[in-house]
Amino acid sequence: MATRDIFLGRQPILDRDQRLVAYELLFRTADTSCVTVTDDMHATASVIQHAFSEMGVQTVLGTQLGFINVSADMLLSDMVELLPKAQVVLELLETIIVTDAVVERCRALKQQGFTLALDDFLFTDSHRPLLALVDIVKIDLLQHSQDELRAAVSQLKPWPVKLLAEKVDSAEQAAYCHALGFDLFQGYFFARPAVLSAKRTDPSQMALIQMLGMVMRDAETAQIEQVFKQHPNLTYNLIRLVNSVAIGAQRSIASVSQALMVLGRKQLQRWLQLLLFTLQTGSAYPSPLLALAATRGKMMELLAMKQQRNADYCDEAFMAGILSLIETLIAKPLADIVGELNLNERLAAALLRREGELGTLLQLVESVEHPNLGHTLSLLAQSGTLSLSDLTAAEIEAMSWANQVAEATA
Repeated sequence: MATRDIFLGRQPILDRDQRLVAYELLFRTADTSCVTVTDDMHATASVIQHAFSEMGVQTVLGTQLGFINVSADMLLSDMVELLPKAQVVLELLETIIVTDAVVERCRALKQQGFTLALDDFLFTDSHRPLLALVDIVKIDLLQHSQDELRAAVSQLKPWPVKLLAEKVDSAEQAAYCHALGFDLFQGYFFARPAVLSAKRTDPSQMALIQMLGMVMRDAETAQIEQVFKQHPNLTYNLIRLVNSVAIGAQRSIASVSQALMVLGRKQLQRWLQLLLFTLQTGSAYPSPLLALAATRGKMMELLAMKQQRNADYCDEAFMAGILSLIETLIAKPLADIVGELNLNERLAAALLRREGELGTLLQLVESVEHPNLGHTLSLLAQSGTLSLSDLTAAEIEAMSWANQVAEATA
C-alpha cells in the first residue's frame, strides 16, 4: 500500500494549577477515500508506527503524556500494544459499544500498565464495568448544561476517576468546572494567553517590547544593554535560555554583552520574543502558551525555508508565528504593539489581518492546532509548493525545538 501523508495536531491538557501535563494527539491521513475497516486499521497502525517509532516520543510529546483516540477495532487488535504504555493514555471513543469482550480487553490492557480514558462520556448503566477500570473520564461541555454537568459529576463520584473537562472555551466554563472538582482541562481557551497571563502588564514585558523595537531599529548595543541592566530578571532568563537551547556556541554565555556578541541581532531578537512567554506572572511551567508560540514560530520559519524564501522572509515568518499570540499576553491592542515594533507592512498585514502570503502561511500553521483536514488542504493549495508531508515534517521539527525551549524555562 502506498505511503500516506500524516496530519498531526496537538491540543494541550492542563491540570488544576494550569500546568501542561498532556497533549491529545490528533491524527489524520490525506487519503479520504479509505472507508473499509481494514484500510482504517492499516492507516492508524501506520500513523502509530510513524509517530512513535520514526518521529520518537520525545519529539512529539516531550515529557508530557499523549492521549490517543482508540476505536473498538483498534482496541481489540494487537496494534494498540505498539504504543509506549508509560506515556500514552488510550482514549476510548464514544462510538465503542460496551461488550464483554471490550471490558475484558480493557482489563487486560490495564494490567499491562496502560492508562485508559473514556471520551465524550454520557452516563449509562452499560458503562459501569468500564468505570471500574478507566483512570480518566472526559466530559464534553458542549453536550451538557451547567445543571447536567453537575449531575454528571455527582453520578461519577462512586468511582475513583479523574474528570477532564473538554471543549472549555471561556473563563466562566473554566471556573465552573474547577469549582465542580474537575482535575484536568482541555479546550481552545487554555491554548490562549488570557487565562495564563497576569491581569496587569508586567514591567519586564514592556521592557522586552522596548528592546525588541530597539533591535529591529538597529539601535546601539550599549542602549540595549542599558535596558537589560534595569531588569536583572530579564538578564537571568535570557542567559538561561541561550545556554539551555543549542545555538552552536562553544562556551557558556554569562553576560548580556556575551549574548549579544555570540548570538547576533537576529538570534537575540528571537530570544527576546520567546522571553515574553516566560514571564507570565503566576503561571506554572511548562507553559502551554510558550510551547504553542515557539512551535508556531519555528514552523513558520521551516515552511518559509521549504518555499525557498530568502533569509529576511524566513526571519519575518518566525516573528509572525511568535507574535501571533502576543495580543492578550501584553495588555495592549495588537495594532499598538505592531506600531511600537515598527513592523513592515508584510508582517503587519499577516498579524493584523492574516493577509498576504505570510498571512496564509500563518493561517496554515494555526489550522494544525485544531485539525480540520479540508481547511488545511485548502490553505496548502494556496501556499503553492507546500505539501501535507512538508507541513507534518515542519511541525515535528518545531515540536522538538519547542520542547527544548519549554524545558529550558521549567
